[in-house]
Amino acid sequence: MSQWGDGTRSAHAGLPPAQPGQPFLPGPVFAAPYHLDPRQGPGAAPNGYGRPDNPTRRLLEAAIGELEGGDCRVFASGQAAITALLLAVLRPGDTVLLPADGYYPVRAFATETLKGFGVHVTFVPTAGPYPSFDGVRLVLLETPSNPGLDVADVPALAAAAHAAGALVAVDNTTATPLGQRPLDLGADAVVASGTKALTGHSDLLLGYVATRAAGLLDPVTSWRTMTGGVPGAFDCWLAHRSLATVDLRLARQTANAEAVARLLAGRPDVTGVRWPGLPDDPSYPVAAAQMRRLPGVLGFDLGDPDRVARFLDASRLVAAATSFGGLHTSADRRAQWGDDTTPGFVRLSCGIEDPADLVADMTAALDASAA
Repeated sequence: MSQWGDGTRSAHAGLPPAQPGQPFLPGPVFAAPYHLDPRQGPGAAPNGYGRPDNPTRRLLEAAIGELEGGDCRVFASGQAAITALLLAVLRPGDTVLLPADGYYPVRAFATETLKGFGVHVTFVPTAGPYPSFDGVRLVLLETPSNPGLDVADVPALAAAAHAAGALVAVDNTTATPLGQRPLDLGADAVVASGTKALTGHSDLLLGYVATRAAGLLDPVTSWRTMTGGVPGAFDCWLAHRSLATVDLRLARQTANAEAVARLLAGRPDVTGVRWPGLPDDPSYPVAAAQMRRLPGVLGFDLGDPDRVARFLDASRLVAAATSFGGLHTSADRRAQWGDDTTPGFVRLSCGIEDPADLVADMTAALDASAA
């Protein structure tokens, strides 16, 4: 599939060979136990028990693995996937570098859980500067960062980390595998929330870990089996169904983000506009060299919570909601969740509405909120 374009790969990823009379994507297999061979036991068939085994889940893992360029294991949520990697790799006395401006629950997990296990935790801004990687076991990058949208130079940081003997994992949630392929850029593992733009319909929770290294995949797989953080069969089927349109969805979301970013950048009553596709954005040089496409997510500041609320009240197309990457444009005032952002900072996730309609609606809502 590597010779095909993104749209073709997305539509065909993980599908089983064609069989007359069978659907393109087989329906979800709902099973906890499966019939066993009375003599050979579980060795006679690929499925024995639903926690480690499910054919619907394996098809989804094959699909995401093809898009990321590695072997994949899916989890019940993005947080489950990230914490599984951290706990499978790190041991007491190890040092881990985490993004200081990354996903807040990961930082909270590190402070409240990893430190309690004796892991040394260091937080580093995505944009740097980065300390020496000597003595570090794992470097976790989140690029573009959520919600600040800074971009890390993955090839350069991976080379420096590997020279010091450290592993590198990249949270690819915001970019998606169509936006960048961290394994091709030198990372050892990819973690992501599939809840967001990858599946894109705001109707399921999903996470995954992808890698080309058996030394990482095996312990992550064992951790998932032992802790049971698996997604349900129907969620896996929904996710696989949704992958077929990810190229189309991301194209519109990126186009909308560009149109909205230019609108916001031209308004004196909006500050702190961040989108890596703007030529004057601090992340633009690295993003332009590293990313295959830009995300449909951007950030800006309306000054205070009341104006954010007035903007959302006045908008007909922008919904107040957390998470991002869905079909409908949504806005989230991140400070309400404890993020280290200003009170009026907004993370906007562009949906698939017509760009002209979205720009017109946001223009009217911004005008109304400033009055």
